[in-house]
Amino acid sequence: MYNQVANSIGAVVVLLMAIGAVFVFSASADIGQELDLQKFYDYPGLRQILFFPLACLILFTAAAFDYRRLRVRRGWMKSPTLYLLILSIALLILVLIPGFGTRINYARRWFRFAVGPFKVSFQPSELAKWASVFFLAAFCEKYGPGIRSFWKRFVPACCIVGVVVGLIIIEDLGTAAFVAVLAFLMLIIAGAKWWHVLAPLPFGVLAFVGVLVRSPARMRRIAAFLDPEKWSDSVAYQADQSLIAIGSGGLLGKGLGGGICKYGHLPEDTTDFIFAIIGEELGFLGNAAVIGLFIIFLWLGILVVVRCKDRFGQLLAGGIVLAIGIQAALNIGVVTVVLPTKGIPLPFVSAGGTSMLLSSAAVGVLLNIARQSARNPTELESQDE
Repeated sequence: MYNQVANSIGAVVVLLMAIGAVFVFSASADIGQELDLQKFYDYPGLRQILFFPLACLILFTAAAFDYRRLRVRRGWMKSPTLYLLILSIALLILVLIPGFGTRINYARRWFRFAVGPFKVSFQPSELAKWASVFFLAAFCEKYGPGIRSFWKRFVPACCIVGVVVGLIIIEDLGTAAFVAVLAFLMLIIAGAKWWHVLAPLPFGVLAFVGVLVRSPARMRRIAAFLDPEKWSDSVAYQADQSLIAIGSGGLLGKGLGGGICKYGHLPEDTTDFIFAIIGEELGFLGNAAVIGLFIIFLWLGILVVVRCKDRFGQLLAGGIVLAIGIQAALNIGVVTVVLPTKGIPLPFVSAGGTSMLLSSAAVGVLLNIARQSARNPTELESQDE
């Protein structure tokens, strides 16, 4: 049963990545530019086609890695989880230093370095997101019911994740808020008391509002969300074009490759707004199919969490499923203008190597949890000794 669930999760994720490769290629079409295959890495669509098989390889390689090695039962210094968290914090600091981090679209969020003739980008906030999930799962499993102790366990966990969130806020407010919400949900799942979780909430809200107020660009986005007609020619332009793309697709869409909003009308069409391109070319049914695949992923992921007998496996699987599900919901909410515009990609579908490869590795760990759960629990415990 567990192997069937694992295989189904893998199939759903591979299908989502295949859809992403096809539509990123379609969205990156440029009728005014000739295709030069000698510079194929400069084209988002061709890069995504390159990332697709690599992500599949990482997915199934990670599925062969025993997830229990990530726990800290034998001490923090013997767990890869601690070093992953330290590495992510170091990279978040390093990317803010001019000369190391690269500023793109007015934000310093990326490392960009040459690998032979190619320029490869890496976004450390993506690594920090997954490092936080793995750390919280390991922390909560190690201390068990002790997570209910406010000062001894809960506060230290919040402080460590708070460092990560604070560094991400400097680079990307949306991702920082996402990681904070994800962390609180994981703590609740782990058994933390509700009033413990609510205690730091006012400070988090004040920090969020403070960062928001100090950024005129972010305040304009909020204003455009509340009054889109007033800002239709400027800040709300992207949201309007997204709705036009989805609306013009109708029920069945204009056909694969038949969309026109990708020709300079819809900004970020290969990344944050790829869902709108799918809606324009495959219509409501295409969008519904993508949403359906995410729902199937969530359902299968919940089965893994519920049926896993290992506490660490439960927490880690829950964190992975929550991260993918919440991120997908946020992206679709932004594209359909249910939420203010924010740069959060659609997992496995949007263009971007960092997000796709790291998310594939995380889902590979989820597959391993499902497969390990099919084995005898006493056998698993004996291997931990």
